[in-house]
Amino acid sequence: MAKPKIAVQFHPQHAAYDDIRRQVVKAEEMGVDIVYNWDHFYPLYGDADGAHFECWTMLASWAEITEKVQIGPLVTCNSYRNPQLLADMARTVDHISGGRTILGIGSGWFERDYEEYGYEFGTAGWRLDNLARDLPIIKERLGKLNPGPVGELPIMIGGGGEKKTLRMVAEHADTWHYFWNLKDPDAFARKSQILDEWCAKVGRNPDTIRRSAGVEWSKTGPGPEFAHLDEITLGLNGPDYDLDPVQDWLDWRDE
Repeated sequence: MAKPKIAVQFHPQHAAYDDIRRQVVKAEEMGVDIVYNWDHFYPLYGDADGAHFECWTMLASWAEITEKVQIGPLVTCNSYRNPQLLADMARTVDHISGGRTILGIGSGWFERDYEEYGYEFGTAGWRLDNLARDLPIIKERLGKLNPGPVGELPIMIGGGGEKKTLRMVAEHADTWHYFWNLKDPDAFARKSQILDEWCAKVGRNPDTIRRSAGVEWSKTGPGPEFAHLDEITLGLNGPDYDLDPVQDWLDWRDE
């Protein structure tokens, strides 16, 4: 069995960019496999009007300051950019990184982002339908760009909706990301089984989709229940970005 990759998501809030940059470099030096940010315009917790930075311009910088780690958004909000433009942005960052970019994407949910920046919020179902509409457009544009992506530019879809999201994962994604619920540790396995069922319906081999879980590391440590995953993501908040707990997961990965 392959070792799970260990990913760190730096929440790009409540910190100066120089501090974020230093921690990204440190994470790579520690041996982290993947470094993510997120795609929002305001902090999700803490001071609601605290410091915050934009997703994709930050990823372009990370592509320059790192050499080995994969990078990407966990996840891009489909609503914030024209799908053709998003494909071009992701392709460009992929070139800057030398083929290390992951295109994480979801339908969006943070209403303040929409209201403050003038996007239509609509309903959750409407946003999911828009994502289903735009994913083929993104993939088509990636195939038309000159030059095309350097690497595989895998698509990661985040979410656990059983009727729409998991179907989109089966149809389009290379990686599925969901959160490990400590109060219901069987939830991930149930959702994963439903994803397998969608794969059967759309004619996809479920083994071709990587399974990624966001783990609340402050309440649990590495253990055998996570060994079957392809990827484990640990979220870190600014301004401190304490990487010490990440070392325990790296040691466990390397045992």
